[in-house]
Amino acid sequence: MKLLALDTSSEGCSAALLVNGALSERFEIAPRGHTRLLMPMVRELLSEAELAPSDLDALAFARGPGSFTGVRIATGVIQGLAWGLEVPVVPVSSLQAVALGAIDANRLDDGDAVAVAFDARMSEVYWGCFACQDNLPILQGEERVCPPSLVTLEGAPKRWIGAGMGWAFRDQMPESVVSEVDSVDKSLVPRAAWVARLAEQEVRHGRSVPAEQAQPVYIRDEVAWKKLPGRE
Repeated sequence: MKLLALDTSSEGCSAALLVNGALSERFEIAPRGHTRLLMPMVRELLSEAELAPSDLDALAFARGPGSFTGVRIATGVIQGLAWGLEVPVVPVSSLQAVALGAIDANRLDDGDAVAVAFDARMSEVYWGCFACQDNLPILQGEERVCPPSLVTLEGAPKRWIGAGMGWAFRDQMPESVVSEVDSVDKSLVPRAAWVARLAEQEVRHGRSVPAEQAQPVYIRDEVAWKKLPGRE
C-alpha cells in the first residue's frame, strides 16, 4: 500500500508517506505556514520514494477538530488530489491522532486510556477519550467541545494519560478528572505520521470515502471565532 497523509489542523504542518509499511514524514511547527509548506513537503516525500502521485493507492488527512483555517487547507488539498487521482480518502480524527502519539510515547497497554484535549478558543476545549486496544486508540463515547469544567472521562481503564495543548486548562477541569490522570503531555499536536498509521488500518478494513465525502469535522457549529495574534 502506498498512502499519503496530511495534517494542518494545529500549529504543526506535516505530510507523511507510508509505502509497504515504511513510513517517512516531514513535520514543522509553523502556525501561519501551512499553505507555504505543505505541497513542498509532499513533493519531497514522493521524490525521495521515487513515486509519482499516480502511484498512490489512498490518501488521508486530519479532518479536525482543530484550527478551522488549517483543517480547510488539508481538506482542500486532499479533495483536489483525490479527484485527480481517483483514489479513496480516509478522514482521521485529529484527537485520535494525538491519542496514538500518546500511546506510543507512554508505551500504554490494553486497558489504559488517553484523554485528549485541544484548545478550542472561546474558553472551551475539544475533548475525546480513547482506550488503548492492540496499540491503537479506540474512541469511547463521543468527541465534543465544552468548557474545561465540563469534561468527563469515559470508561473505566486501569490508567489514564492526558495529552494535547488543551490540558493547559487543567486547573479548570473537575477534580474527579484531574485526580484520575497519571501524567499529561501538553506538547503533543497532530502529526501526519500518526494519521497515516490510523488510515492504513481503515483502508485495510474497507473504510474509506470518495473525494466528495472527504469533509472536515469542526464539532462546534459556530465557524466565526476570534483569532489570536500569530495563530490560525
